[in-house]
Parts: sequence; C-alpha cells; structure tokens
Amino acid sequence: MEYLDFELPIKELEDQLVKCFDIGKESEVDVTATCNKIEKKLEKAKKDIYKNLTAWQRVQLSRHPNRPYTLDYIKAICGDTFMELHGDRNVKDDKAMIGGLGKIGDQSFMFIGQQKGYNTKTRQYRNFGMANPEGYRKALRLMKMAEKFGIPVVTLVDTPGAYPGLEAEERGQGEAIARNILEMTRLKTPIITIIIGEGASGGAIGIGVGNRVYMMENTWYTVISPESCSSILWRSWEYKEQAAEALKLTGEDMKKMTLIDAIIEEPLGGAHRDRSGAFKVVKEQILAAFNELKDLNETELVTQRMEKYANMGVYKE
Repeated sequence: MEYLDFELPIKELEDQLVKCFDIGKESEVDVTATCNKIEKKLEKAKKDIYKNLTAWQRVQLSRHPNRPYTLDYIKAICGDTFMELHGDRNVKDDKAMIGGLGKIGDQSFMFIGQQKGYNTKTRQYRNFGMANPEGYRKALRLMKMAEKFGIPVVTLVDTPGAYPGLEAEERGQGEAIARNILEMTRLKTPIITIIIGEGASGGAIGIGVGNRVYMMENTWYTVISPESCSSILWRSWEYKEQAAEALKLTGEDMKKMTLIDAIIEEPLGGAHRDRSGAFKVVKEQILAAFNELKDLNETELVTQRMEKYANMGVYKE
C-alpha cells in the first residue's frame, strides 16, 4: 500500500499494530489490550483524516495508484459475463476507452469507461486514460447498439482529459466529443454515469451525459485540472491547492450546484483501501438508479435528460 502525505499518521499506527501483533506471536506476552488501544487510535485517525479532506486531497485520492479502475469495477460487478467490444469501425480500437456487455443478475448493461494503466507499460498502452476521437466514436457506436436492443448504458468516468495531441485534433477530437454529447442527450435508453476517479473537461463529459449522474466520494469533476488552472492563472503549478478550492470540483460542491444527483459514499479510507467495499456500493447504486429509470418510456427518458441539462446554470437573483 502506498501512502499520501496526509495518510502518514495512519501508516505509523498501522506499523505499530503490525509490530504489536508480531510481539504477541513471538513471545508469551499478552498484547491484546495494547493492540485494541492501537486499533481504536487507528479508527479515530482514519475518521479524523478522511472526513475532513480538502479539495486538493480528494484530487490526490482520486489519483491514488492503488485505486480501482474501470475494468476492476466491471469485472467485480459482472464477473465472467462481461464481453468487451472493440473498434470504432473507422480508424482503430482505442485502448484508453473500453466498453462491452455485462450482466448484473439477469439484467444486461452496456458498460463504457476510460481505462488507466497500472505500471509504465500499461499506462502507455492505455494512453494514461486519455481517449482519442476513435475512443469517443467507439463509445457512441456501443451506445447506439445498446439503444437498438433496449439495453441500459452505464458509463464510468476516470480521465485527466481527452488526448490533446496533434493527431487527435487532426481526426476531429472536438467534433467527436460534441457529437457524443448531442447523441447522448437523445439516446432512447437509460444512461447511468458514475465518476469513479478523475472527471476532467470534455474528456469526461464526452461519456458523461446521463439520466442519473453520481460521483464517488473521493473524486472530482470540473472543466480543468487544478494544475492546469494554476498554470494558466498564476503561471505556475505551485497554486494547485488554491485552484482546487476555487474550482468547486468535489462531490459536495457539485451536489450543491445540482450538477450531479448524489454522492456515493466510499468505505472509510477510500476505495483504494477497501476495493471490495467500493465495488459493492457502486453495484448497489447502479441497480438503484436502474430501478428508478426502468419504467420510463423512451420519450420520458429523453425529456428528463434534456431538462436536466437545460436547467444547469439557471439561477434566480
């Protein structure tokens, strides 16, 4: 387990607890009372730290190397029923954007999301979760397939942004994202969107238009990363923490502005500390959202989605 700077007090207590257990095993000394005290301190430290996180600390947690990615969630939720589908039928198969059919119980879903890598080799293979235009066109192809067969769509968002390279612009990155936004607003099947990590800019919204939009507790969703915002405003990345606060990018901020429907509470310590717990709450949220939407007809689904986004930014003086 890797630890962020603000998690170091937890690391110290966990190290103490391991040493305490080792002493009990290696000797005849009863260390039960001491271990219990350390466990209580550890629980309190976790609550104190994780329930009072700053916006920048949540950004850090969303990027934690041990945090589960899209395929982790899909495989945990769907098991062996997931069948990945490839290619945009035009250019190539974008490895940063994955999608396919999977089942939760007896209900089929079309899962779509950005996938990051676990080490240097896989990060390059997945292009750090930054999709090219063909990735967004693949996503749209799968959504249209889901619409044709009446299958609900689940999108899992985790990207630092769409790929900004020259070749991506040459192949129409902006058009691909804009086309997805347009088509998703009028897709005649339920769309459930969950931000599971980073939700940056058009790269996120390109698969993020849904009837229900949720954010996991330690994620962020905004038009630009704190580092990029800092570099534009202050010509330096040193003000990224200040930028994170100003961007109002946390789930609490987004919920207050009614830009998302709800926050999915993560297990204490974050998804990276209890992956199975994170998989469980995401699965439950998908099923709860589907139960709310399954009885709506096609017209009601599209109308609800369009009204949801048309009302964003509207305010009364």
